[in-house]
Amino acid sequence: EGFEKQFAHDEELRFKAMASRNKMLGLWAAGILGKSGTEADAYAKEVVLADFEESGDNDVVRKVVKDLAAKGIGEPEVRAQMATLLAQAVDAIKKSG
Repeated sequence: EGFEKQFAHDEELRFKAMASRNKMLGLWAAGILGKSGTEADAYAKEVVLADFEESGDNDVVRKVVKDLAAKGIGEPEVRAQMATLLAQAVDAIKKSG
């Protein structure tokens, strides 16, 4: 039972970290696209929702790469940014509780 609770807790933290990373990624991409304020927030939500299309990160990567292609930003840059933002999200969650 203790193991099951720990597993559930770890899964919840993983979900929160990934959602936070995706939101930050959306805000990062929105800035590159020249969006700000509510427009940037709306775009970030689109990125978060893209993660529910399939398991894994490919759905998010595909959306952001497609949207940033005209700006000359490709998959390697997007994946690198995702790794950086995931580390930031995990740190923020650990600090908050």
